[in-house]
Formats: sequence, structure tokens, C-alpha cells
Amino acid sequence: MANLKEVRNRIASVSSTQQITKAMKMVSAAKLKRATNAIVALRPYANKLKELLANLSASLEDGSSPFLQEREPAKVLIVVVTSNRGLAGAFNANAIKTANNLIAEKYSDQLKAGNVSIVAIGKKSQEYYQRRKFNVIGNNNDVYLDLNFSNVSKITDSIMQGFLKGEYDRVEIVYNHFRNAAMQFLVTEQLLPVPKAEKTEQNKGTQVDYILEPSQEEIVEQLIPKNIKIQLYRAVLDSHASEHGARMTAMDKATENAGDLLKALKLSYNQARQAAITTELTEIVSGAAALSGN
Repeated sequence: MANLKEVRNRIASVSSTQQITKAMKMVSAAKLKRATNAIVALRPYANKLKELLANLSASLEDGSSPFLQEREPAKVLIVVVTSNRGLAGAFNANAIKTANNLIAEKYSDQLKAGNVSIVAIGKKSQEYYQRRKFNVIGNNNDVYLDLNFSNVSKITDSIMQGFLKGEYDRVEIVYNHFRNAAMQFLVTEQLLPVPKAEKTEQNKGTQVDYILEPSQEEIVEQLIPKNIKIQLYRAVLDSHASEHGARMTAMDKATENAGDLLKALKLSYNQARQAAITTELTEIVSGAAALSGN
């Protein structure tokens, strides 16, 4: 009977867990819808602005804007975008792993010299890099409480000021790019200096000759900082949508696994119950036979 009680308790526990994972899946699905609408609305604008600036920057001198100046990357800043919460499969771990691989493969010398800094957007990356004694700048965990362009721009302003002061020579972003609820992939992009369109034999004919109004100087002064802010905001929105997609998928899988476990536990319970009944019947029959013999 003790075994039956134990199995009953496990069935109740797994059933409760299954209900929780179902509820979490539904919540993530609702949040995913809103996050998807936000990134889908922004992405065409952000991509076109990035393309325009890349083509425009290719025809400008490095001195046209301080954000175009290529420098030897002696000091590097890596922006790692994760989430504040877990239960999203390998979502956070993959972003951190990609950032670590980037540092190890591209900036190992800078790391040895202590010239790699981290801006963590999300509690998971913040805690990870603080525990490992990286130079983590600021705390941006609250950005997800009210995710909008203004709040993300505050982070971007700080990064741009650091670049202008020479605190970093290069800034790169690592984030999850959202494709659909079941698929996200890791992306590493250079934020600063603003990448230029490469002039190759294949794309020389596709270079755009822009007519700039009111003037090249004013366009550069206003458009380049705005583009930098838009690109970081796009990365955060992409990661936010990817987080809910990953969590919804993880909760769906957890619900499915709980269902499979419930079936196995119910089968074990029925088998144990049948064995207990058979044992009781055997004892009754044996007792009756013993009495008949007397």
C-alpha cells in the first residue's frame, strides 16, 4: 500500500506540473503575439535605414562622423542580450556561449589585457558575467519592465558616449534573431563604428548615389546616431520575441513530457493496484483453505 501511496503522490505532482506548464505556454503565446507585432513593424524600417547608412558611409570620409572612425580594437565592448527569466530552454545559454566564443576567437588578446567590457541586457547575462569577474557596465535588467525605444536609447547613448571618449574602440552585439515561434538563431553584429558597405567588383554597380538634403553634414549628424539607436532597439526586440517563442516551445515540450510521464505512472499505479488485489485474494483463499483443512 505504501508503494501505491507513493505513486498516487507522484501522479498528483506531475499532473499539477502539467497544468502549470500549460498555463505558462498560454501566457508566453500571448506575450509572443505582442512581441512579434513589435519586431515585425520595426524590422523593415531598421533594415532599410541600416542599408542606407552602410551605402552612404561608404562614400563618406572617416572624419565625417566620429561614429565612422575605424580604430585598432584595443578596447572592446560586447553587448549581450538575454532575458531576465529562465524556463526558455537553451535561449540564454546559447547567447552567452556565442558571446564567449566571439571573445575567445576574436578578442582573446584584449581579454588577457583586461580590455573587454560587457553591457548585459537581461538578468541572466548580468549575473553570469558578474560571477566571472568581467567588467560589466551598468545594470539594464529593468529595461524589460517597460520595453520601448526611449528606455533602450538610454543604453545606446551611454555606449555612444563611451565610444566617443575612447573607452571602447569597437562595439559588437550578440542576440537571438527571431524567425518564428519554433526557430531563433544567434547573430553577432558590429554596432560601432558603423559598418560600411564593402565596395567589391560584384556590388560596384549597385552602389546608390544619394542626393542629400539639406546637407551631407546635417544628414550625418542626425541620421547616424539615430541608426545606431534603432539597431540596438531592433536587437532587443528581436531577442524579446525570441525569448517568448523559446519559452512557449519549452513549455509545450514540458507539457508533452509530463503527459508521457503521467501515462507511465498511471500504468505503474494500475499494475501495483492489481498486484495488491491479487495478493489480498491469495491471502484470503489461503486462509479459507487453511480453515477448511482444520
